[in-house]
Amino acid sequence: MKNAWQQYDTRGFYDELMQTNGEPKAFGKAIVDHLSGLNAAEMKQARGIADLAIKELGITFTVYGEGSCIDRAWPVDIIPRVIEQKEWQHVEAGLAQRVQALNMFIADLYDKQSIIKDKIFPGEVLAQSQNFRKECVGVKPKNDIWAHICGTDLVRDGEGKMCVLEDNLRVPSGVSYMLENRSVLKRVFPELFAQVNVLPVNDYASQLFNMLAEMSPRTGDEPEIVVLTPGKFNSAYFEHCYLAQEMGCELVEGTDLLVDEHDVVYMRTVYGMRRVDVIYRRIDDLFLDPEVFAKDSVLGVAGLMRAWRAGNVALVNAPGAGVADDKVVYSYVPEMIKYYLGEEMLLPNVETYRCLDPKERQYVIENIDKLVVKPANESGGYGLLIGPHATPAEREHTIAQIHADPRNFIAQPTLNLSRVPTLDEHNDVAGRHVDLRPFILSSGKSTYVTTGGLTRVAMKKGSLVVNSSQGGGSKDTWIVAQPEAV
Repeated sequence: MKNAWQQYDTRGFYDELMQTNGEPKAFGKAIVDHLSGLNAAEMKQARGIADLAIKELGITFTVYGEGSCIDRAWPVDIIPRVIEQKEWQHVEAGLAQRVQALNMFIADLYDKQSIIKDKIFPGEVLAQSQNFRKECVGVKPKNDIWAHICGTDLVRDGEGKMCVLEDNLRVPSGVSYMLENRSVLKRVFPELFAQVNVLPVNDYASQLFNMLAEMSPRTGDEPEIVVLTPGKFNSAYFEHCYLAQEMGCELVEGTDLLVDEHDVVYMRTVYGMRRVDVIYRRIDDLFLDPEVFAKDSVLGVAGLMRAWRAGNVALVNAPGAGVADDKVVYSYVPEMIKYYLGEEMLLPNVETYRCLDPKERQYVIENIDKLVVKPANESGGYGLLIGPHATPAEREHTIAQIHADPRNFIAQPTLNLSRVPTLDEHNDVAGRHVDLRPFILSSGKSTYVTTGGLTRVAMKKGSLVVNSSQGGGSKDTWIVAQPEAV
């Protein structure tokens, strides 16, 4: 494979592993030296080992379309994405700062709304929020933490600077794939893990369990923690099963739980009823409790909101946390950090234009061929318009949507996203665009950031769409210790 690496093209993009002279960056030299020493047959064999491992481990994700749902094997590229530990320490600090401010913001919105009264955050943005739950006003979760688990999407710009693309605070998913990617790569390249000091990720499940246990409203007793899933047809069901198994917790559906007349949650078991203290819920707000939200929901538990409001059960993430999982709200995070913490933002946002603002809206409309336009509350890459790649008809349609509901749209420059070496369909090494989703756990007393995260990669040449549901893949993310830390 040496020739493939020598011919690797770094022109026009910031490459995270390779320099413009064709040499690897210092922190990735041992990895590139090893991979370039493998011949084509050995690389093909390595890819086969990865495919077999994914099949044996049963790592799947679900794709919906045309009235059906299909389980597919999880796509993993065998060339790891490498980040130096020194840089990651700065990223960790920035993520911890961000989640602290976001939790203070959510707590404020459901209480005094000081940030609105002080004219830092516009009241009209909250008034039109799809995820503000009036049913949560006045509730005070333990330690004032609403978003216990956050998945923050990061990208690099054309100069290599790490920026925050968006926050995921409702029911963030993907961490199981981060952990399984590491399992796969250890099978494929065990000798590389012996040569390179790759920082571990395998403590996530224990960290998650400890955070959940800390949220228990009862003290003194070992808490009963459950993972609440919508069921096997959910796209993230693999993850629900995986995390429950890794934590040693029960995986339950709504029919397995009930709330009694004292607003206490119980789980049905073959040994009788057992009180539940903490629910790690993987169900959206509107399906949680048919007494309060969608009356026809069969996924949730009647009375669950009563139990939560009474302080008899912890819900993780808390209902209503999604008020900050909004791309318009995202644009105000720098102001939040300054307002609540008195600090400057450590990790910058991507430059963002708010279509709610008349001047910025006009700029977006006039420059739509150069921008990425996003609806405020969509996820998975759905609903966005990539201006340079869109047709005139698609741009006009988006402009009409912006005029109809300006609050619902933001726009960002079309980033010259960084690339990393990736095996293409011909087993050649080619640059592909990536993003990164680290996961942050917050208990109010401590904050934990995963060592790396889930790297998603656009497998098609030139594509910026990294979502697995739309043809993207994934990579194991290696945070490598600098020599002095070894």
